[in-house]
Amino acid sequence: MPPIIFHIDVNSAYLSWTALEKLNNGSNVDLRTIPSIIGGDEKSRHGIVLAKSIPAKKYGIHTAEPVASALRKCPTLVMEPPDHKLYHRYSQAMMELLFSFTPDLEQVSIDECYLDFSPIAHLYSSPEEAAVLIRDRLLEELGFTVNIGIAHTKVLAKMASDFEKPGKIHTLYPEEISEKMWPLPVSDLFMVGRRSAEKLSGFGIRTIGDLARTDPAFLTAHFKSHGRLMWEFANGIDPTPVLSQKQEAKGIGNSTTLSRDVTDPEEARKVLLSLCESVSGRLRKARQLAGTVTVEIKYYDFTKASHQAGTLSPCNTTNELYQLACSLFDSLWDGRPFRLLGVRSSRLISEDEPVQLSIFDLPPVAPGTSKEKEGMPASKSPSPEKLKKLDSALDHIRQKYGSDAVKRGRFL
Repeated sequence: MPPIIFHIDVNSAYLSWTALEKLNNGSNVDLRTIPSIIGGDEKSRHGIVLAKSIPAKKYGIHTAEPVASALRKCPTLVMEPPDHKLYHRYSQAMMELLFSFTPDLEQVSIDECYLDFSPIAHLYSSPEEAAVLIRDRLLEELGFTVNIGIAHTKVLAKMASDFEKPGKIHTLYPEEISEKMWPLPVSDLFMVGRRSAEKLSGFGIRTIGDLARTDPAFLTAHFKSHGRLMWEFANGIDPTPVLSQKQEAKGIGNSTTLSRDVTDPEEARKVLLSLCESVSGRLRKARQLAGTVTVEIKYYDFTKASHQAGTLSPCNTTNELYQLACSLFDSLWDGRPFRLLGVRSSRLISEDEPVQLSIFDLPPVAPGTSKEKEGMPASKSPSPEKLKKLDSALDHIRQKYGSDAVKRGRFL
């Protein structure tokens, strides 16, 4: 199976992050909704445009053009200086949230990264479903939008993320290349700069499709090794893997926005079970144990509430997380209709680390044994070891045959 790779790119990152900071500090104007830019100095009219809003783009303002030129196009343009410490803080927050999904990430700039979806594919019904969850959580928890490109190679994922913006998800699989990518100007192809595009145009190569159909020997003769690279990228060829940083996640969580307001506690428990299956599966994939579980509720009026509690001993089984999540929900929910439920694990430790067992981790007393005859009550529930084996078997089946290969009866 070919890999599935996401390219996640913040929409106009510098401007979005500056806008969010100003709103958080009491501003009543969102820079993203008016003609605005980041960069330069308004008094000296020096510098270049580092980022622009969508309304500014309508005036023909583009990234890297001189500020003086941008002001001539739009005299009422609002300018803000860059704040790189602020951008670093938002970038870190984004990466920490993404690490809660998977450690298989490669950050390539302050506002973009690649994510290897293949190791966690069995946890979702489709790559698109996971991308929607990532996009929505970034917007809900951090306040900014991203584009996500989905493909089998890094170059195609990056090209897909540059399609229509903002907050969009696009696929670019091999069968979609001729329709979605080849009609684009050759200058839109990743790694084709202005000079290369002009030279290609001189040869009559004006679209990415023209480039893809050109003899690679001809391109190599005129552009050397870069000619071969451009031809490969035009055909979606890119064997480079996601170079994961393998950073340990501080927490692993999942949340879901429900299609309607919910007031039925039994329905809430089904949602919590589904979330705990997802979270525990990712914990096992990362070979991590959770020391704390948090349950979050967002009510119909958008107010939020959360409770957390420590586990009896660090764990990553679905049943243990679910039992604690239900207990937290019961103590948290005030009876009002809610639209979102979330479960998050934290205080993670490696499976290899020694842990302090609780009294409830002792082996259960089997019916009919000498210990039962001595007066110790027999256990009527599966042992922790059996639950671990059950989760392991389910993980193996889903990884081999897909996330829908086996389901709990409660979900039918």
